Amino acid sequence: MDFKRSCATVALVLVGGCASYGPPPMVATEAELIERRGMPTRVWTEPDGSRTLEYSSQPTGYSNWMVSVDAEGRVVGRSDALTRENLREVREGMSVEQVQRLLGQHRRITRYRLSGEEVWDWNVENEWLGLIATYFNVHFVDGAVRRTSFTFEYPNDNDGDRH
Repeated sequence: MDFKRSCATVALVLVGGCASYGPPPMVATEAELIERRGMPTRVWTEPDGSRTLEYSSQPTGYSNWMVSVDAEGRVVGRSDALTRENLREVREGMSVEQVQRLLGQHRRITRYRLSGEEVWDWNVENEWLGLIATYFNVHFVDGAVRRTSFTFEYPNDNDGDRH
């Protein structure tokens, strides 16, 4: 019976953790949002006094929710920064900060000493069945976007079959 209870507890924790990956609740104010969802990953202050609250699910989830709050603290909108349409907005020459403001928190950074590239990746939603993961990569050189790419992680048919 203890084993069954332990399994049930683990399942509840896992399901509960997944709930934070979904869209933030539709609420009227920033205070209500923080009360229901918790503190954001990051807060971006806009020139007009409004703010963007970022709720990232990286490195394992595939969304970065941006909630717009006006200067008076009213929630005025929300969007997922990691849609395919938004990924297409990354352009050559953009700075690291511009990309972070557009896409939100990254999953991982890999540095390539010989080429001078720094590749930031984001876990994004898979478009094809059978993939383990899809990563959107932004290749920076000297702090500016050089190019973008996708990386796909496939299951290894030989896992567990090492003779």
